[in-house]
Amino acid sequence: MSKRQSFAWLVPFLLLVLLFFLVPLLYMVITSFSNSEGFTFEHYQSVLTNEYILQGFKNSITLSAISAMIALIVTLFAVYAVMRLSEPIREKILILTNLTSNFSGIPLAFAFIVLLGNSGLFTLLFEKWNLGALSSFSLYSWSGLLLIYIYFQLPLALMLLYPIYDGIQQQWKEAAALLGASTGQFWLKIGIPVMLPGIVGTFSVLFANAMGAYASAYALTSSNYNLVAIRIGALIKGDIFAQPELASAIAVLLAVTMVMAILLSEWSIKKTRGKL
Repeated sequence: MSKRQSFAWLVPFLLLVLLFFLVPLLYMVITSFSNSEGFTFEHYQSVLTNEYILQGFKNSITLSAISAMIALIVTLFAVYAVMRLSEPIREKILILTNLTSNFSGIPLAFAFIVLLGNSGLFTLLFEKWNLGALSSFSLYSWSGLLLIYIYFQLPLALMLLYPIYDGIQQQWKEAAALLGASTGQFWLKIGIPVMLPGIVGTFSVLFANAMGAYASAYALTSSNYNLVAIRIGALIKGDIFAQPELASAIAVLLAVTMVMAILLSEWSIKKTRGKL
């Protein structure tokens, strides 16, 4: 294939990136620095001095970090169990996981409302069985949001961690066993250090995935819980009056937060690999 033909194949991809990524991103940045009089920093000043918006960042970062950590820990044990199954069963589990990863947004929130809402199936059962700790659970609170976030993080975490576990070669385990190492010693000394860069990278992806989530949180709590994504949506559609410039400034700072998390993850990965 000639260079001209290779470039011709790249044109649709470049157009896709330009129209659906670069142009909206550039428009968002320009809008965040604009008002009726021209160039301004007032939108960023408003964000950084508004306690309600800053609380939204704090809530989003806390919710994203905790849900990512819990999903990561649960999935580490889940993938370890999956790897002990036969190849056909593992393939079926991966197919099911791939399907589950697409179940998010408003359908996911509606499913949880049917099961754990005020008149949900499990809620009524908990009340009937007098399970006080469970019957007092509120799906429309921070705990309910955390539960939904963990749910849609789990399939993504499993799909990201599965290749990392698959990279642990059986020969390493056999060599460690021949040298007298137990299973626990193998994972502490060899397995986990080898997987650690991938685990850190997975955490950063899960964190970014949760920070950008909007539909599930909005469908569940509307504007009753203060999250960055919900604040952006409220300012764009105008619950009181539309402020797209302020929403663009918040979105830019949200993007900066996610980029900082990814850069921190890359730095941690390099430090970890340097110690191996």
